[in-house]
Amino acid sequence: MKKILLVLIVFLGVTACKTNPFTGKKMLNFYGNKQIFPMAFAQYDQFLGENAVVENTAESRMITKVGQRISSAAERWLSANGYEGYLKDYQWEYNLVNDETVNAWCMPGGKIVFYTGILPITQTETGVAVVMGHEVAHALADHGAQRMSAGTLQQLGAVAGNVAIQDPQKRNMFNQAYGLGSTLGIMLPFSRGHETEADRIGLQIMAIAGYNPDEAAELWKRMKANSGGEAPPEFMSTHPSNDTRIQNLTEWAPLARQEAAKFGVLKFE
Repeated sequence: MKKILLVLIVFLGVTACKTNPFTGKKMLNFYGNKQIFPMAFAQYDQFLGENAVVENTAESRMITKVGQRISSAAERWLSANGYEGYLKDYQWEYNLVNDETVNAWCMPGGKIVFYTGILPITQTETGVAVVMGHEVAHALADHGAQRMSAGTLQQLGAVAGNVAIQDPQKRNMFNQAYGLGSTLGIMLPFSRGHETEADRIGLQIMAIAGYNPDEAAELWKRMKANSGGEAPPEFMSTHPSNDTRIQNLTEWAPLARQEAAKFGVLKFE
């Protein structure tokens, strides 16, 4: 049993990789689109049925408009870089939900929700584009499937340890150490890496869509002010700190402009 578990962990970790077209890096992902997308679509529809979706308003139409522009820009980039058909299984959808939470999120396959609570922070269409680019990037980079894959490996590691350790006291010590160590040392950095990656990809595609990438750092300055400085230390968080994001986005904005110029985009909203 122990050997089988170890072989399975190694096999999944080695074979379940595909390349992120935006970074060129290998991604840990053993959940294919045909597995994960139908589940995500069903959960998204259920969420919409249980929440107050805002329809036929200027704000809801803006959310859809920005989402369409950015997903189209992503498709342009992918086609120009040899990834035609990459988005064939995606079903993009953008909805605004009446909720005071300052948040937006994306499910695998392109299902995106903005809460009305984030609109006072985004302030403008370009501000919405910053957030939308980030959420679209999560979908493009299969971050949801990657998190599921990492979670599965974490669970298999725990099972392997419990099978291997016979002494109950040592097993209990292992579980405590493994839970904390794998979370702080692997899972949280993994999540922060995804957020940073989505920031960078999102900045690039919002620029290709014609939105000013300089606005991204400004948006996160407003997010920082809105938080009142209340945030856990970065190493204990799923997200980079506001200061880290502001610094990164400021540094990357000129690179996003350069990428947009390759597509003839020289002026920005």
